[in-house]
Amino acid sequence: MKFKAILFDTYGTLFDVHTVVKICNELYPGKGEQISYLWRLKQVEYAMQSQLMGRYADFYQLTNQSLKYAVEASGFTLTDEAERILMDTYLKLNVYRETKQVLAYLKEKGYILAIFTNGPKQMIAPLLAHHRLNHLFDDVISVDEIKQYKPAMASYHYATNKLGINREQILFLSSNTWDVAGAKNYGFSTAWVNRKGNVIEHPDLAPDVVIQDLTQLIKK
Repeated sequence: MKFKAILFDTYGTLFDVHTVVKICNELYPGKGEQISYLWRLKQVEYAMQSQLMGRYADFYQLTNQSLKYAVEASGFTLTDEAERILMDTYLKLNVYRETKQVLAYLKEKGYILAIFTNGPKQMIAPLLAHHRLNHLFDDVISVDEIKQYKPAMASYHYATNKLGINREQILFLSSNTWDVAGAKNYGFSTAWVNRKGNVIEHPDLAPDVVIQDLTQLIKK
């Protein structure tokens, strides 16, 4: 690869947001997948809505808000205990199986590796610590530092400035098509981690490369 730095989104890219299905099913039998899907859907929607309205709330707050919606929309009441359990689960999401190996390989090859996420550091730090990934990243960049959610242009510009290198030297990876489109619109080279075989949503801002998982970075 020609790049100096690689920026990774977190949710859905490095960590599986649907780790929560199992515990959701235990708390709300038969509704785990539905609650998990709605939780993630509203999490993203609320972030974009807050950005558009100029009413910033950090991603932890929005994650909590979207959980409450998902449970209520599924016909249940969210108790304090269930809320605590599920929010704690979000701080220990499963890491995708290939992540550690690929990150270690890229680090050894001399790439600058950084996380660029909508999540505040109080959400990301426990994930990295839980999976012992801290040593593999040179930086963790959060939009919370400027209160501009991706895919706002200002967020990608902030990440570029934090890395201190030209955008042309950065490869950005995400499993989220809207994030890939935002990064492409800003001027990053992009790779879409299409783990589920989805369809590109923004053909005019198509990714430079589509990969099924991170192992294909080693082959590129």
